[in-house]
Amino acid sequence: MTQMMQAIRYHEHGGVEVLRLEQAPRPVPQAGEVLIRIVTAGVLPIDWKIRKGLFPMPVKFPVIPGTAFAGIVEEVGPDVNDLQVGQEVFGRSMNGTYAEYTTAPAESIALKPASISFEEAATLSGGATTAWCGIKNADVKKGDRVLIHGAAGGVGLFAVQFAKWRGAHVIGTAGPSNMAYIRSIGVDMAIDYTTEPFEKQIEEKVDFVLDTIGGQTLERSWEVVKRGGALLTIAGQPPLERGQEEGVRVLRSAIATKQDLIDIVELMDKKIVQTEVQAVFSLGEAEQAHMQSEKGHGRGRIVLHVGNK
Repeated sequence: MTQMMQAIRYHEHGGVEVLRLEQAPRPVPQAGEVLIRIVTAGVLPIDWKIRKGLFPMPVKFPVIPGTAFAGIVEEVGPDVNDLQVGQEVFGRSMNGTYAEYTTAPAESIALKPASISFEEAATLSGGATTAWCGIKNADVKKGDRVLIHGAAGGVGLFAVQFAKWRGAHVIGTAGPSNMAYIRSIGVDMAIDYTTEPFEKQIEEKVDFVLDTIGGQTLERSWEVVKRGGALLTIAGQPPLERGQEEGVRVLRSAIATKQDLIDIVELMDKKIVQTEVQAVFSLGEAEQAHMQSEKGHGRGRIVLHVGNK
């Protein structure tokens, strides 16, 4: 007999009103997978973009949104030897995380240190992991100049700290209310994007641009990145042809490995890197969580509290 769970689902693309709290079949872990009892789920901008049909990927309705989670191992599938029932973990699932349970490959999960809360751990996949892969693939090193757009956001705040840890000079853009915050996490030159354009304020070209905004922000970034430098945008398709014209290495977003997850939480456990939880909503408040995420300009990541540990 199929066991059921509570989950947020939508049966068609649309506004926040398509999100419904429903009963759904509880997933069963396959070979190489574990069943996770979810405590918290991260709310990423891509979640509402997929819901609206703005992201070019096929979906099978009904959809359970979300990929980022923190929770507890409930059941271990065949061929999983490095995880055990009862362990506190975090990671990424492609089977939806706005739910009481999800399944995920053991390779996309890591142990959650006791020093990190479930709410904090839910901000890592798609936030810290995106920033980590970008900084690593750009080969940011001591003395490099790095520009991070949206430096207070769920990806930006980690990118700032990872770049500083590697010894880079960090320039960050954010709104006026986040100037003090981005300085506090390591930004050397904080630029308020509501005042003079960033390209007018940056006198020496940069080695790497991490763009989380897209549009005109991305377009104007070409002015400030040096030939031989690198650029990564997570706000649209990578502009590969423009990169060839400008002599700039255009990076693609990469999926974090299990080792990446382990390395990230080690830095957090040592208090070298910190996260920021913008707001916490209950599972039944997914609609409000998406509304807040769509507004943008927030600090850190929005989290859904799904179950108790």
